[in-house]
Amino acid sequence: MDQICDDIVAETEALSSVVQDLTEDQWRAPTVAEGWDTHETILHLAAADWACHLTLTNSEAFVATRAQLSDGEISLNKLVGAEVLGMSGHDLWQWFLNFRAEMINAFRTTDPKARITWLGPDIGARSLATSRLLETWTHSLDLADSFGLQYPRTNRLRHIAHIGVVTREFSYLNRGLAPPSEPVRVELTSPNGEMWNWGPEDATSRVTASAYEFCKVITRRTPFLDSTVQTQGAPAAEWMEIAQPWIEPPRISDQG
Repeated sequence: MDQICDDIVAETEALSSVVQDLTEDQWRAPTVAEGWDTHETILHLAAADWACHLTLTNSEAFVATRAQLSDGEISLNKLVGAEVLGMSGHDLWQWFLNFRAEMINAFRTTDPKARITWLGPDIGARSLATSRLLETWTHSLDLADSFGLQYPRTNRLRHIAHIGVVTREFSYLNRGLAPPSEPVRVELTSPNGEMWNWGPEDATSRVTASAYEFCKVITRRTPFLDSTVQTQGAPAAEWMEIAQPWIEPPRISDQG
């Protein structure tokens, strides 16, 4: 758990390099994620962190809050309160950093194998922490692209790639499809040149890519057909077409 928490800290620092010097006009300017500005993007991350901290520290209160979300009484972003919603970009960023630190501290004192009540099915604590890293990376990439910045490619991508691999079955279920039984071998080249592999070596279906390109495809940032991801076998290609590790309508425009 300490390793994934350290990596969330590092990913947050990378995001800081993108947003810390933005003007208020830039905070409110459109990003590459259709319908989102930077303020909305950080608010989205902050609200999810708030909910995550709540379930880690007071699961009963979280269940009540989740019921409000399910009933449509309130949106996730509004959970943090009107005061936060109305903050300037700079103040929102400081609020986000403070609350993210509290969330990370809560993770560090949680058994990584504990089952945590979450917005969908219960989830392992370490998997929940990893999902916060995935979402941070995904939105950080959006913001860096919006301002023409090169976002760092690090071995933290392994966490994101792993989520992409282990949610293969979910990608089908999310669309109301029956998951295939045939395995797929995934072979990715890490940013430092290592090979990361999942699945049986003798699988006839394969996905081959850089970790960066694979992560952009599974987070719906790059359509499979526009990417450099290579596939062998129909099951591998079909999976890359629909890969999506979060519960949302399956559209390429979804920003997670």
